[in-house]
Amino acid sequence: MSAVTLKGPSWVTVRQHRRALWAAGAATALSLAVLAGLRLWDASVPDTYVEDGYSIPSDDSRAFGILRLAMEYAGTGMVLLPLLVGAFVAGPLIARELESGTYRLALTQSVAPTQWLRAKLLTAGAAALAVTLALMAIYRIGWGRVSGTWQLHWSDRGPYEATGTVLVAYVLLAVAVGALLGQLIRRTIVAMAATGLVTGLVLATLGTLRWDFLSVQTLTGPISSQAGPLPVPADGLMMDMGLLAGDGRRIAEWSCYDPQSADTCYASKGITGQYVDYHPYAHFWPTQLIETGIVLAVAALALFAAFRVLRARHP
Repeated sequence: MSAVTLKGPSWVTVRQHRRALWAAGAATALSLAVLAGLRLWDASVPDTYVEDGYSIPSDDSRAFGILRLAMEYAGTGMVLLPLLVGAFVAGPLIARELESGTYRLALTQSVAPTQWLRAKLLTAGAAALAVTLALMAIYRIGWGRVSGTWQLHWSDRGPYEATGTVLVAYVLLAVAVGALLGQLIRRTIVAMAATGLVTGLVLATLGTLRWDFLSVQTLTGPISSQAGPLPVPADGLMMDMGLLAGDGRRIAEWSCYDPQSADTCYASKGITGQYVDYHPYAHFWPTQLIETGIVLAVAALALFAAFRVLRARHP
């Protein structure tokens, strides 16, 4: 017999929600089978070789196209994963028992309210964390092949979450928010919807702000009608671009939009160069760690509030 055996409220939680746990495991196994199969299929189609030994996927490779599409959907699914976790914790795990009154049975079995909630959250958190890490590892199977292609840049929604640490933090946040709102609302469907909404708002807000955590790097260069826009360094994320006046002022790039009279326009407005602001790939992990820290701090506050609510209602 295993040395680690679930007991008491933890065992009850696993028994109550064993179908959901089996479904999560089956979904993870299916994801592995699909991505591994697509990766093997893609590997069986030779790439098209170009100069200097560089190769690109063949235009005739349906496998690569399907793999790319699967990775796009997988990225979207990874972003939505915290919403699903939070909804499950808020609804079936917490609110349903409070709504139906079945939690009272656990409290009559010499189980303290804090022990009851702690067991549920530890069980749900461990299962959610295991599934998340497994899905992130599976995502990596396809990521090495499609990274850098259209909508699969390291900074895009989906790849950014699935290849760093923030997804784990968002899943833990969802567990904490679900525990809090499940107790406050005590209605299964409403608690699930509210938790999904709150978790989604945090995801959207930090997703909008994340590229302001670190200062951008700026590349400047000369400007003329023959010179094109400055290229962003390899793997960089462009944030802004435009024209530079002699006194350092920034001018919108469309100010001199007509190529035939561009040089005259540049001279009349005192434009002497151009610029591009970007985040290099080196900013990926610092941004991940900053965002992860913020999310974990919010999760800790939500978890603290959840236990305070529990103690207030069940002293």
